[in-house]
Amino acid sequence: MSRLIYVVDDEANIRNLIQAYLKKEGYEVEVFGSGEEMLAKFNEQKPHMCIIDIMMPGIDGYELCRKIRDKSDIPIIIVSARDEELDKILGLELGGDDYLTKPFSPRELVTRVKTVFRRVRPVQPKERQILTVGNVNIFIDERRVEVNGVEVELTTKEFDLLCHLCLNKNKAFTRDELLNKVWGYDYYGRSRAVDDVIKRLRKKFRDCNGKINIKTVWGYGYKVEE
Repeated sequence: MSRLIYVVDDEANIRNLIQAYLKKEGYEVEVFGSGEEMLAKFNEQKPHMCIIDIMMPGIDGYELCRKIRDKSDIPIIIVSARDEELDKILGLELGGDDYLTKPFSPRELVTRVKTVFRRVRPVQPKERQILTVGNVNIFIDERRVEVNGVEVELTTKEFDLLCHLCLNKNKAFTRDELLNKVWGYDYYGRSRAVDDVIKRLRKKFRDCNGKINIKTVWGYGYKVEE
């Protein structure tokens, strides 16, 4: 399978030139005119590498690097007109694997792409991890929940608790077990915190007609039933 590379640059001639040279080398290449466009596609399908311009309107290359690194460890090559040492250091500190200054030779970029691929462990795009219970879809890696295609806004603890219960469907957990798993072993708060989050989850799914059965096991705790 050929490796997929995303190229983002607000200058059409540059991104098209990069695309042409990389395609000649057998890579699959998709180009984007903005960080927002690339990030939207990145959330749908992760590539094997990103080539990113820094000076772009909207989400600039530095912020884009941060957002990618929050989700993945794929290789990133930064291509920028900024040639100061501090710019290069910042780009590499934010997760870039290489930094190439404009104007550049397309052949040099191709060589750097090959070098970075040799240097890093081959990365396969991860398939989306989707957990479905009733009409509720839980996108685990994206930390997102949908009911009938409509996103349900959950807090961090709501998502973590829901995810843990759904990954262990039909298994009952005590409040203390859920506190340890979701809040952590060093949490010293009330076990009622579990009840509060369960109450909020039930209300949110009830309001959006989410068909998920978060059941109370009286005298014990909670579980999600099929």
